[in-house]
Amino acid sequence: MILEAINISKYYGEFCALKDVSIGIDEGEFVSVIGPNGAGKTTLINVLTGFLKPDAGQVNFRGKDIAGKGPEELSTMGIARSFQLVHIFPELSLINTIKVAIISRQAKGMRLFASLARDKEVHEQALEVAELFGLADLLEETAKNCPQGIKKLLDVASAFALHPEIILLDEPTSGVSTSDKNKIMQVLVDASKKIGIKTVLQVEHDMDIVFSYSDRIIAMQQGKVLADGSPAEVEKNEEVICTVVGQKECFQTFNRIMSMNREERA
Repeated sequence: MILEAINISKYYGEFCALKDVSIGIDEGEFVSVIGPNGAGKTTLINVLTGFLKPDAGQVNFRGKDIAGKGPEELSTMGIARSFQLVHIFPELSLINTIKVAIISRQAKGMRLFASLARDKEVHEQALEVAELFGLADLLEETAKNCPQGIKKLLDVASAFALHPEIILLDEPTSGVSTSDKNKIMQVLVDASKKIGIKTVLQVEHDMDIVFSYSDRIIAMQQGKVLADGSPAEVEKNEEVICTVVGQKECFQTFNRIMSMNREERA
């Protein structure tokens, strides 16, 4: 097991965002976390990636307790999440945004902008990542001026530039068109194989994306795990689908839509 959460809880004041959550992620899996707003999905990702320290419980990476370690330390151990560097450095070009992630991985932060300009190794690695994500023709474009689909690809590419063993993504396709969503996911899957990323854990709202790409689905509600199983098992779980979709009468409609989508892809 590459990543494991054992009875983790997280409170914001008196509000319980996570309550005794236990999950295990195996090497080679593509796992999606789903649930309604406020279910605790993003808090779970934040705890697993060191952005938040759990109030109780343990987080293990390859058997070692990493609870409370910061994201910078975790990135050197092999855990990364999408950076959203577009929002941090909106004036940077696409190539320099990717370079920032690489420099972070190589602990060159003290000479960040000097490294951007002069480091040949960083430049070559950034070009490789840009090529993998179909960004090679847009290297000098300013990040803030790019379409949302390109920004999402850039965000994910920056995380992949860390060459982690496991990558955690919080809604990598939100805010983009359906065609762009599928493009982003296919690029993500292909890049994972080429870079050697062993495991992907994502939070995602688009059920077509979730059921098309996941090996396992973890459904959450009110800070607890509601279900954990294969796409086929979760799709048949009326309680899960009604909780996520929001209306009980949507269960049959959901299954009909999923069936139609599978036929279109066949």
